[in-house]
Amino acid sequence: MTTNEHSLPQPPGANRSGRLGRHSGARPLRRVGQPQKEHLHRYYDSVLISYSKKVSKQLVEPRSKHDETIPRSPAFAAHRCGIGPAWLVGLGGIAVAMSAEPKAAPERWPAVVITGRADSLLGAAGSASEGVIGSDQIRDRVTFRIGEILETIPGTILTQHAGGGKANQYFLRGFNLDHGTDFAITLDGMPMNLPTHGHGQGYADLNPIIPELIEHIHYVKGVSFPAWGDFSSAGAAALSSYRRLPASWIRAEAGMYGYARFVTAWNVNVDQTTWLPALEFLHHDGPWRNKDDFQKWNVHLSWAGGDADTPWQLICRSYHGRWDSTDQIPESAWREGRISRFASLDDTTGGQAARHSLQARFERHTPATRSRFQWYGFRTDLDLWSNFTYYLVDTNRGDQFQQTDQRWVTGGQWDLRVDQVIANLETIHTVGLQARLDAIENGLFQTWRRRRVDKIDEMGRIWPAVMRRDDILQTSAGLFYEAEVNWTDWLRSRSGVRGDLYHVEVKSRLPQNSGERTAGLLSPKGAIVLGPWENTELYLEGGFGFHSNDGRGATTRVDPVTGDPVDPADLLVRTYGAETGIRTVPRPGWQSTLAGWWLDMDSELLFLGDAGTTEASRPSRRYGVEWANYLAFSTNWGVELDLAWSHARFRDEDPAGPHIPGSVETVVTAGVSYDPARRWFGNLRLRFFGPRALLEDNSLRSEATLLLNLRFGYRFSDRAALAVEIFNLLDRRDHDITYAYESRSAPDAPVRLERHFHPVEPWQARAVFTVQF
Repeated sequence: MTTNEHSLPQPPGANRSGRLGRHSGARPLRRVGQPQKEHLHRYYDSVLISYSKKVSKQLVEPRSKHDETIPRSPAFAAHRCGIGPAWLVGLGGIAVAMSAEPKAAPERWPAVVITGRADSLLGAAGSASEGVIGSDQIRDRVTFRIGEILETIPGTILTQHAGGGKANQYFLRGFNLDHGTDFAITLDGMPMNLPTHGHGQGYADLNPIIPELIEHIHYVKGVSFPAWGDFSSAGAAALSSYRRLPASWIRAEAGMYGYARFVTAWNVNVDQTTWLPALEFLHHDGPWRNKDDFQKWNVHLSWAGGDADTPWQLICRSYHGRWDSTDQIPESAWREGRISRFASLDDTTGGQAARHSLQARFERHTPATRSRFQWYGFRTDLDLWSNFTYYLVDTNRGDQFQQTDQRWVTGGQWDLRVDQVIANLETIHTVGLQARLDAIENGLFQTWRRRRVDKIDEMGRIWPAVMRRDDILQTSAGLFYEAEVNWTDWLRSRSGVRGDLYHVEVKSRLPQNSGERTAGLLSPKGAIVLGPWENTELYLEGGFGFHSNDGRGATTRVDPVTGDPVDPADLLVRTYGAETGIRTVPRPGWQSTLAGWWLDMDSELLFLGDAGTTEASRPSRRYGVEWANYLAFSTNWGVELDLAWSHARFRDEDPAGPHIPGSVETVVTAGVSYDPARRWFGNLRLRFFGPRALLEDNSLRSEATLLLNLRFGYRFSDRAALAVEIFNLLDRRDHDITYAYESRSAPDAPVRLERHFHPVEPWQARAVFTVQF
């Protein structure tokens, strides 16, 4: 068997479900609590790994099923998730650092991989809102759709408003993040967010991911991490997949409303390397009168080799999906009995999507340094037909439109970490570089029953079949530098700076909307960590960030319908934020964090893909509190409780009002798990998505959404298990998502400003049978 950083032989006595508190006692766990004089930490492929020569007296349980011992010296210490670029600054300090002698490699000590929320992150995490979700949590969680694996991140909500194949709608920290704006997502270092996208800036579709192949999710929030750049002002998540599976398996699922899924993955060992092929097929109709008929295929092939000091990996992925969809419906049409909750006012909406990617990753480790190079290339295609306003524009042919996006993307990143002792202080330097090129063809078209046609509105204006057609070349590059210093037993700091440079070149169907724009920003960041004292650490952090706007919005000067002049948007927009928090381990197996945060944006400028124009939104301010808890009562029982509250307002004076439409205010998630490793097991989860303002003056608000999901099953042996999943156990008639805007529900109906909603699906059950081999 080939060993690597993700798939090493289990230590003696390793067992299942350390997530729930079991430990064989075969070897000591990482201990925390009292100050650890020679304690260092690092990030390894977005997984927290802790090193300690001197440990405290309190044992922190539980451990994960897949405990891993990675032979590294304490000198091979902290690396902060080199997923993004950075800016090299502080030349004087760096010169001193590089001239100092690297720390000599002492005797090697075992490293502990943090695999889930039950594991203590004292001495390892850089903020109260940072964490790692392990494979056990991902596998055992009750998830209705793929995107919900990110709801393992406290305070995060994902919804859907139009067909299973479309990217989810993300909500986090007072944001309606649309399909990914201000929430960065990577898969093994490859970005999932797509800038200047035909449907929305930062569009991040998670359907190309097979969830069972994800080993860890490392998440951060806020703007204080130099390794993260665009789309990350609210938060970021790095998904890391297995290099080698703990076991090969086949899974078959079947359920109500035409649900069926088959997925399998297995290990193949060839000449000291590991091949990992996987295949997924899914079909789902849903309860809709016009069936979704969502079909998707995923193919995954990984080839990994090397030893612990020189690992390498090649990954090839291919995804294709197609679907019909039921868009959100006007509340008045439903209340008046003209349509049912699961009907549509346009039964020809839907889409198809594809994504094909290739990645290469190479690393080299020494006792005091670590370097990594990653390259990716992928092709994406999307054709999407939508109709949100029905007959508002054209009372004859309706308001259906098509959005397309085809692109080739290539990019890469290199990072280097150096561990040194300078003036008797343990110091870790990280420098990284990233570059990306998107060659994009996208368009916006007026359609009727998926055919492109001209339309005429009530004022006699012609809405041409081809609203926009653009060729865009967008490049970005960045550099970051970060230094982590252990000043004393109870004080450590993290400081750095990031620089980004963006260039966009647009060739539009309308020459007036063609052009080039270049922009750059420098973003300093920093954090201080105090402790641990009595198993508790305190955090204070802050910095500058940014988000990019659609490249077309940065060059648009003429409205494609009216011909009226339009002010171009800024290509990059500054964000500012800070956070303070506390992390504590009151007892073994219980980890609790409390964070208070603040984030300002100079502008929420967005390109409106549905209209083909740019709308300059207003400067905003958000702040809030997050409280996250995980408690393992025993070897069998575990409980989670996460609470998040946010306050979001525009900062300027405007008669429209101060509220930011769609901004999430309250999120509550809770769960209880029972997992004795044999026989019966179960998981019950509650998800509450609170009401929120839909208009600036708060005159229309959404209703709350509360869902209760249940998963229980039986293990026939170590290799076979049967589970039953029940979604919306209370059969509530809540809304999956709610909007407020003007529409006309029929050619002869009046124009109304009202709520539009997409309902949650009614209760339904699925059976899941898994066999390992």
